[in-house]
Order: sequence, then C-alpha cells, then structure tokens
Amino acid sequence: MPTDPRLISFQQSSEKVYAHLLTEFSRLQTGRASAALVEHISVEAYGQRQPLKAVAGISIGDSKTIVIQPWDRSVMGDVERALQVGDLGASVQNDGTVIRVILPAMNQERREQLVKVVAKLSEEGKISLRQQRQTVHDKIKSEEKDEDQRFTLLEFLDKATKDTNLKIDEAKKQKEEELMKI
Repeated sequence: MPTDPRLISFQQSSEKVYAHLLTEFSRLQTGRASAALVEHISVEAYGQRQPLKAVAGISIGDSKTIVIQPWDRSVMGDVERALQVGDLGASVQNDGTVIRVILPAMNQERREQLVKVVAKLSEEGKISLRQQRQTVHDKIKSEEKDEDQRFTLLEFLDKATKDTNLKIDEAKKQKEEELMKI
C-alpha cells in the first residue's frame, strides 16, 4: 500500500472511475428487469426534481416487469410522466395503485447496439484513467528529486493503472456476455 499522497489520491480516483463505470453498466437494459434501469430517472414532484427512488418503492415483478409504488398517490401522474419520457423503450401501465414498466424482449440488433455502448463507456473510463495517470506522472516527475524514489513511484503508478484497466476490461467482457445471452 503506497504512502505517497499522490498515489493514494490516484488510487481513490481510479476506484471512482471503476465504480462509475459499473453504475453506468447497471443502467443498461439487459433483457431482465432491474431497479437500476429506473431509479435514477428524475421526477418532478412536490415542486422539485427528485430521483424516482426518493418518491417511490421500486421492486421487480418478474423478469420483464418493474413495479413502482409511489409512497404518495398524488405523485402517481408525475411518476408515470417521468417514466414515459425517460427513454426506456418500455411500456408504462398505471393501474391506480402501482405503475408497471414492462420491458420488451431484446432483439439481436438492440443487443449489438448495447454492446457498442458498453465498449464506448469502458473506453471513456480508460481515457479518464489515463488522464489522471498522466497528471500524477507529471507531478512525480517534476517534484521527486531522488531518482530511485521516482522510479519506484512511477512503477507503482503504472501497476495501479494496469490493474484498473484489467478490471475495466473484465467488467466490459462480463457485461457484453450478459447482453448477448438470450
């Protein structure tokens, strides 16, 4: 474990990049219902914008159905409207007590589109990681006078970058397999 504050900061920021990537992956529809598909949708309720999970309970009815139960029935219409404009590509049904989001079956073309989105997201994560690495690399090069210490720090920085890139690649591969599974 490094004690240099520059490396500690880099490790923390690389973990944030990875966590953000996993969050983005969880929001992609894989053909199975998941609360992550809708919980981030912004709802105009009580005069302000709030995430759906702040105004309603979200549960999974079956593999294709997300059930949303607003805690206050007065926001039922607001929740339904937010889901309809939320670009889910799903049908939204309101029965007065709960709202059901029914996900369509995914076709091969949609799966291939989502695989491209996964590749794009993972590449954006790697670019962000490289930019952070370059910033820390430049700081170490300019601030560190002891050549042995500089070499050790840069070696650790490269290893940490490589490890995070491998984690990103593994998450990408796993998500692609999940998307292509019929």
